[in-house]
Amino acid sequence: MKITNKHNLPAPLVDAVTRNHKYTPKQYSVTALLKGPCQAILERRHDDEIEQDVSDMIWLIFGTAVHSILEKSQEELEELKENKFVVDMLNGYKLSGIFDLYNDATGTVTDYKTASVQKVLKNDWDEYRKQTLIYCWMLRQIGFDANRGEIVAMLKDHSKTKALQGGNYPQHPVYRIGWDFTDDDFKEIEEWIKQRFEELSDCEQMDDADLPNCTPTERWHKDDTYAIMKKGRKSAVKLFKTEGDAKAYFDNLMLDDKHSIVKREGADNRCDNYCNVNKWCPYYRSKHAECSDNQCDTETAE
Repeated sequence: MKITNKHNLPAPLVDAVTRNHKYTPKQYSVTALLKGPCQAILERRHDDEIEQDVSDMIWLIFGTAVHSILEKSQEELEELKENKFVVDMLNGYKLSGIFDLYNDATGTVTDYKTASVQKVLKNDWDEYRKQTLIYCWMLRQIGFDANRGEIVAMLKDHSKTKALQGGNYPQHPVYRIGWDFTDDDFKEIEEWIKQRFEELSDCEQMDDADLPNCTPTERWHKDDTYAIMKKGRKSAVKLFKTEGDAKAYFDNLMLDDKHSIVKREGADNRCDNYCNVNKWCPYYRSKHAECSDNQCDTETAE
């Protein structure tokens, strides 16, 4: 990866995000598995061409700093921390991972995360749950009785003022959530891991243009919505998932010409904002070519 410094930030910030990482053939990390196969393959193929600016990696520095501090702390006798391990898969493939903390007395894998308050408000933990489940599965392959995962999230945008207002806003800048895993969970994740390695093996033989699309979940997709808007008002009067429902509401209330229906385009948040290989991705290139051709008209007035 090429690190740029377009804003001439201090050298220590550049050093903090610079890495000398070499991909190992047939070895994929847990975080790579959680991405779509297309993204995981493109990141390997185009590693020397990927360009990212230091200014866009500030939260990575924050997360690295948090892990560095915690890594230096003293663990208890029954705990293991920051351990990298590798599990053999079929056909010479390997799965690697680094868990932040494992407590052998409770069978708990703990992972530290930096996150936004929105993650708590939306209860958006599915990917993190899956990550800790995979770590537990890996530990079980080497003899540990891991059966629980938990996330300790440090909320980088927490507001004490908003916390005092009550509601479901998190009361502290650190949030802890965990899950007890069952035998069915482990059976399901083992099948998923094996299937994912089969997909990666197939994708390694494909050209960039033939790589399969990431799933909506992997793209962090948000569906289109249709908003009833009123002139002079910034927020929507009402939101609908389909245009038909919006039109029915519009017609039933016989709204005047101060009102209109506005289509709010859905988005693939990871693709558009967090994927560093989207310029080589066939889905992203096709999607934006269509937007360019159609000018992505987003408003329908009634």
